[in-house]
Amino acid sequence: MSSPDPSRPQIQRILVVGAGAMGSQIAMVFALAGHDVTLQDVIESGLTRAGAQLADRMGAAVAKGRMSQACAEEALGRLSFSTDLDQAASTADFVIEAATEKLEIKQQIFAALDRAVPAHAILATNSSTYGSSKVASVTSRPERVCNVHFFNPALVMKCVEVVRHPQTSQETIDVVMELVRTIGKQPVLLNQEVPGFVANRLMGVLRDEALNLYSSGVASIEDIDAAAKTALGHPMGPFELMDLVGLDVNCMIAQATYEETGDPADLPHPIMQKMYESGRLGRKSGMGWYNYETTR
Repeated sequence: MSSPDPSRPQIQRILVVGAGAMGSQIAMVFALAGHDVTLQDVIESGLTRAGAQLADRMGAAVAKGRMSQACAEEALGRLSFSTDLDQAASTADFVIEAATEKLEIKQQIFAALDRAVPAHAILATNSSTYGSSKVASVTSRPERVCNVHFFNPALVMKCVEVVRHPQTSQETIDVVMELVRTIGKQPVLLNQEVPGFVANRLMGVLRDEALNLYSSGVASIEDIDAAAKTALGHPMGPFELMDLVGLDVNCMIAQATYEETGDPADLPHPIMQKMYESGRLGRKSGMGWYNYETTR
């Protein structure tokens, strides 16, 4: 096993911006891998909720025999929570932003981070739709900016898409790829920015065809999902996956992709848009393509 390159930046302290479902789980992934992690959010109650949910997740993992109580306690002990972005960023070696999928908000965060983090720090966005060039442009370190896109649920899913933009340095890519491997994930490198990256582009084709088949009356939701699982070997069907991710998130991703491409084919599918507007968001609302009220 080769020794670490002493000239390469060493990643020790991690900052995750955004304490939603993705941000909090990403923070836990790094803590479980031995990093000191700060989870930052502007809303104190969001941090409190994230801390409680992560403690519950670790407790469940211990109860199922997936880790020891000592391991869970050590990982939780590496987590800290803050509403102060400047203070949290001041000692970070690596920052990953997991805020809402709105470009203007992300740009505000990256401009603030650029002023607050040390000169060597790498800034990453977890965005699934916006290439990092869109946020690198508001910083003084575009060579140290890239996408590092985790998948939901981040504690479980192995894939992490690493996307470079034209100014991302090779050193940054090397450091990030190594970091992703050390936390037990499988990095997938994209050498150019494309809307939706790899996985969401593949998933979008399957999702839209499933919606077309259903809306045309070819097959039921249940049978389309069954075909995906029993014929294609997918762990869940496209409708189950939409419910898990959230119809709101699916529509937001499709809308953001359309804004990037200008192709009307990338707009949210009409039937999915109608579901979203009706408030049927999937598991999070209790109703989506399936009814989850009875399981609550």
